[in-house]
Amino acid sequence: MPEPIIFVITVIGDDRPGLVGELAAVVSQHNGNWLESSMANLGGKFAGIVKLTVPASHAEPLRSALNALVGLTVTVTVSARPSAPGGRKLKLSLVGHDRIGIVKEVSQVLARHAVNVEELATHVSSAPMSAEALFHAQAQLSAPADLDRNVLTAELERLSNDLMVDISMDETIS
Repeated sequence: MPEPIIFVITVIGDDRPGLVGELAAVVSQHNGNWLESSMANLGGKFAGIVKLTVPASHAEPLRSALNALVGLTVTVTVSARPSAPGGRKLKLSLVGHDRIGIVKEVSQVLARHAVNVEELATHVSSAPMSAEALFHAQAQLSAPADLDRNVLTAELERLSNDLMVDISMDETIS
């Protein structure tokens, strides 16, 4: 019996009640197993990403059914088998006055140290006293086992001063 295929699907469309249920029904009707997902309403649009497995014999019919969903743009990608876990897991938190380029500059520092962004959640809020826009970011990161955390931390601290944001990074247990 062939191994199931791993699909990673992205979905975007006008948000409305019942949308997730329609998506889940199509997956279920084709013997798909919903494994992980992240979904949000962003600017009135529903945006989601879903990881699922599907028997090889149902892969193409599921792909067709997903693409036929009305009012949604769906992209289906076949995922490679995950590599063995290894390295280090880190959590990064950032908060500061909102400005253009924060994500770009932080991600460039991380990339120079071969640190991968596995999850990133951002939002903007009003500062309590001034009502100025504050940018918040939370990231789950994976890093090589030989990462020199002191060097990375020093570079993030320099960037933190330049951007006038607070950045903290902690090692997590996987």
